Amino acid sequence: MKDSALTEDHFYILATSTRAGQSSPVLKKADTFAVFNPHGDMLASGLSEHGLYHDGTRFLSRLQLRIARRRPLLLSSGATDHNDLFTADLTNPDISEDGHVNVPRNVLHIARSRLLRPAACLDRITLVSFAEEPLSLSIHFEMEADFADIFEVRGTHRERRGELLPALVQRSSVELRYRGLDSVVRATRLSWSLPPRELSAGAARFELDFTRGQPHSLDLAITCHVTGPEAADVQRPEPAKHHPAPSASIERDFDAAVSTSEAQSRAEAADFCEVSASNRELHRWLNHAVADVRMMCTATDFGPYPYAGVPWYNTAFGRDGIVTALELLWLNPRIARGVLGYLASMQATTVDPQNDAEPGKILHETRGGEMAALGEVPFRRYYGSVDATPLFLCLAGAYYQRTGDLDLIRSLWPSIERAMEWIERYGDADGDGFVEYSRRSAEGLEQQGWKDSHDSVFHADGSLAKPPIALVEVQSYVYSARNSVALLADRLGLARVGEVQRARADALRERFEEAFWCPSMASYGLALDGDKRLCRVHTSNAGHALFGGIARDVRARLVARDLAKPHLFSGWGVRTLSSAAPRYNPMSYHNGSVWPHDNALIAAGLSRYGLTKLILATFQGLFEASQFMPSRRMPELFCGFARRAPEGPTLYPVACSPQSWAAGAPLWLLQSCLGLSIDGPARRVRIKKPRLPDLAPEITLRNLEVSQGRTLDLRFDRHGDDVSVTVLRRDRKIQVAIVK
Repeated sequence: MKDSALTEDHFYILATSTRAGQSSPVLKKADTFAVFNPHGDMLASGLSEHGLYHDGTRFLSRLQLRIARRRPLLLSSGATDHNDLFTADLTNPDISEDGHVNVPRNVLHIARSRLLRPAACLDRITLVSFAEEPLSLSIHFEMEADFADIFEVRGTHRERRGELLPALVQRSSVELRYRGLDSVVRATRLSWSLPPRELSAGAARFELDFTRGQPHSLDLAITCHVTGPEAADVQRPEPAKHHPAPSASIERDFDAAVSTSEAQSRAEAADFCEVSASNRELHRWLNHAVADVRMMCTATDFGPYPYAGVPWYNTAFGRDGIVTALELLWLNPRIARGVLGYLASMQATTVDPQNDAEPGKILHETRGGEMAALGEVPFRRYYGSVDATPLFLCLAGAYYQRTGDLDLIRSLWPSIERAMEWIERYGDADGDGFVEYSRRSAEGLEQQGWKDSHDSVFHADGSLAKPPIALVEVQSYVYSARNSVALLADRLGLARVGEVQRARADALRERFEEAFWCPSMASYGLALDGDKRLCRVHTSNAGHALFGGIARDVRARLVARDLAKPHLFSGWGVRTLSSAAPRYNPMSYHNGSVWPHDNALIAAGLSRYGLTKLILATFQGLFEASQFMPSRRMPELFCGFARRAPEGPTLYPVACSPQSWAAGAPLWLLQSCLGLSIDGPARRVRIKKPRLPDLAPEITLRNLEVSQGRTLDLRFDRHGDDVSVTVLRRDRKIQVAIVK
């Protein structure tokens, strides 16, 4: 029997084996990323996601290092704290012939280092012998490039593919090539610093003579090239700045590349407030989160844009970028500036049903690669997201409140007006005051909220809701968006616009409370279906009503109480769906799993209403969950089984890790715990009812930028249930208000 998900969900990610608990190191730079095993090998057999990818295509699917044709033994491996460089320490296994051990294990140290640059992967292999006698050993590289589109790697079947072209083999390099059905030639060039003894399309062999203590260094540069008559005419707007492929001399200068990367990393880190915690593991968790977000950010002409996630979503997503920018806004508002500018430049201008686009709508996602270029998937520039447009307006308002940067708002105002026009005309097509969605594209997403699985919106009896669908959280976003636009209009001297938007926000709030509140649930329902029937289902979505501020105070408290109950709170975090609901499955993508960003967004809403108890429980739960995760990294999601001490959470088999809005979640949770908000125009920091969980006796913030380069340092100390705040340093004209 076929899984209904395979027949209903066009873009289901196939999983034939689990990755739970397995470590797959990841490096990313701009549109290029690499996934490999702890040895540093890429082994893309079956549906493995291993490989080197660039702009939606896997340019290298296999890279294996062998010593005398045997796999080295792993001693240790990992990435640096800033995710710049991967290193692995390896050694030789026993090397025998005719039953006699010619080379015993552990006499050859193999240091493997890997650095990613845009469209390039640089490897350095340093080998040192500790054997008493001289050694002669062969070093093998085995390589292959399948040039699979990322959707093929995810499991999408293609009826036809392009053709692999003959490899170009030279003295110390080989170029693997593929001509796609889009007539674009994609090529992977592998260049070694020394000429191999033997070189072919699939293998390189070196013969090295070792004397004790004398190192051999061998560099490998892998570069991705795209050529052909149509290559320069790709219509997908490219968010990343164009980086030319490195020249042969640069390819081989590994030390210079590392120095450049480290300098860039230091410059990027300087844009962030420094967060430190007295709890060592908490300190690592928070700073790893910052490092992951920095790695996921890609330079654009407007500023940094956080790509959504590796491996499946290494591209610009509107909703994900906005949420990540909100999570990091207090630490680094430059990310929000980049997101706002980029999304404004990509705003839809025409009605295009094939791409679910309408004038003023904000981008859902954009994709490179062969399948997107050919229209085999609809995501070259796709707008099937009902919430990205109001969230764009929320971010614009929040950015101004954080920075006072009215010049950017003034430049964005035409896009802000168009986004609001979309809400009025297309988002609320039936004029009932609620924003609904119904897909136009036959190949697009059926569900267009953040829970975009085909079966994520349903009634209490389990029957799927029919479109058009008005989601509870979307109305909250729209309420917040209207108030944000009103604020910005006031600052721009457009008083009448502000009055209209406030009045419409107030009217929406009244209609919302009447239509979405369910007394028998003591919470808000999930959605209104096409017949305006309420989906009376307990979900995490109700918590988003607190984020936008649309919920009345009394009802906000009831929602918080419901979210904290065991049917929704797993012990690690709030589930997407109640364990008592039909369609509940703790192993599903959206119907019972736990998403860190979802919990962080709910916590931001709880903080708005001064409801701190669940914030602390969520912060503690997600931190403790992270201690069981590979690399202590917050994944996109994990399964929603109830917490069973002393076991860790159950991992989701194909979750992205890292993912930007999951990485940013701990930092937004920390802000919510601290009750910290920044009023950039007034140069004021406000701290309301600060609380810290038991695991955090002390938190220190250094170089927290308040306005135009003016900074301060703060320390928070927990004393039982109370938290004291100490201003360690502040620039002139910064005010700090503490509200207990």
